[in-house]
Amino acid sequence: MNLLIMGKPGAGKGTLASILQDNYHITHISTGNIFREEIAKRSPLGLAVENFITKGELVPDELTNQIVKSVLSEGDFPNGFMLDGYPRTKDQAMALDLILAELNMPLNFVVDIEVEDDVLLQRITGRRVCSQCNTIYHITLHPSTKIDVCDVCGGELIQREDDKEESVKNRIRIYNQKTEPLLDYYRQKGLVVTLDGRFKREDVFEFVEMKLGVTHGNN
Repeated sequence: MNLLIMGKPGAGKGTLASILQDNYHITHISTGNIFREEIAKRSPLGLAVENFITKGELVPDELTNQIVKSVLSEGDFPNGFMLDGYPRTKDQAMALDLILAELNMPLNFVVDIEVEDDVLLQRITGRRVCSQCNTIYHITLHPSTKIDVCDVCGGELIQREDDKEESVKNRIRIYNQKTEPLLDYYRQKGLVVTLDGRFKREDVFEFVEMKLGVTHGNN
């Protein structure tokens, strides 16, 4: 099964992806994670996208499309894949259609995670990440035992540049302007299903099995 996960920054795309990956063995492809890994390595790709990401802006289509095509064409997805963070514009969606048609990998569903903007702002600006092992915390929802110290490895907890308030507001604004219209594009294809972003883990399993028709051992 091939999925696209859509939702504003902080809506819970990563949480849904981890559940689908760990329990249903669907491969998670996150353009955000790919970009952050390359930035950390100071690779040519990382240097090219860093300036856009730290400002909360979209990475140019040509570069993002190229990366996604490379990942999809070179990967092995026995139980399917889920795209997280891409496409973010109609032009990217049309490019993805061409890529998937060329690779014979049609989308089965587009999952739209809905959450209010003020809830998202609180979620993201309170997020802290370990500078050593990348474990994620939240200053109120999931704090570490010691302030600014990772419980797992003792590393320093930091706030990523793209998690700061100005960047978050900009990311949400861009989503509302450019990405949300994608839902109409995919609704016309009959692919969209909606998930309440306030979900609990048990709600997600019910959603996956009832709305997507996926069960353990069934892709």
